[in-house]
Amino acid sequence: MLSEPLIERLTATPLFAIGLTLAAYLVGTALFRRLKQPPWLPAILIAALLLAGFLAISGVHYTAYQDGATWLSVLLGPATVALGMPLYQQLPRIRELWRPLAVCLPLSASLAALYAVGIAWLLGASDHVLASLAAKSVTAPIAIGITEQLGGSVALLMGALLVTGVAAIAFVSLVARMMGIDDERLIGFALGLNGHALGTVRAFEISPTAGAFASLGMSLTGIFTALLLPLAWRLFGG
Repeated sequence: MLSEPLIERLTATPLFAIGLTLAAYLVGTALFRRLKQPPWLPAILIAALLLAGFLAISGVHYTAYQDGATWLSVLLGPATVALGMPLYQQLPRIRELWRPLAVCLPLSASLAALYAVGIAWLLGASDHVLASLAAKSVTAPIAIGITEQLGGSVALLMGALLVTGVAAIAFVSLVARMMGIDDERLIGFALGLNGHALGTVRAFEISPTAGAFASLGMSLTGIFTALLLPLAWRLFGG
């Protein structure tokens, strides 16, 4: 465990948190490749576990790390907007499926929020926890804003986002194999809709087409949820 004066010096500027985050991601990516890229253990999950382990062993408080790493959050918005490029490139294929996608999106996005909140409610979770889980299938830049509106915890939300993304990657792949679905457009859309950014990364590993449809699913789910979830929360007394 590091001494308090050393911790204070390290966390005095954001450079320590940013460097630690980038190092964890690079090591996580290397381990992910060495493990032959298992879908249930993405690089970002390995990086998160490495970061948590380091903070626990070193004695660096999470709040101090978070204050420095906040600078990286600024990049989430531009990174999400940049996904519009593959969408534009795949626009003709998207137009072919706009009707079934338009029908599927409201149902799927609503269920994504409903089942998480419903299970937590049945287990006796507080309103604070319910508000933190409601946006767990939405990409982080949008989900953070929604959670703050609902009065939830952003820290708990981030954990739920990670678990949701990993679970979506595993289950979408499994269900696709079980049902004999090999259409990259459908698989990509399901990954983006359910697994937000993590699912989209996995979709781009499949193909550019799957990645574009994942970007579409992630973007539309974020817009739909941001518009309707706060309203539904007020109407039903959340």
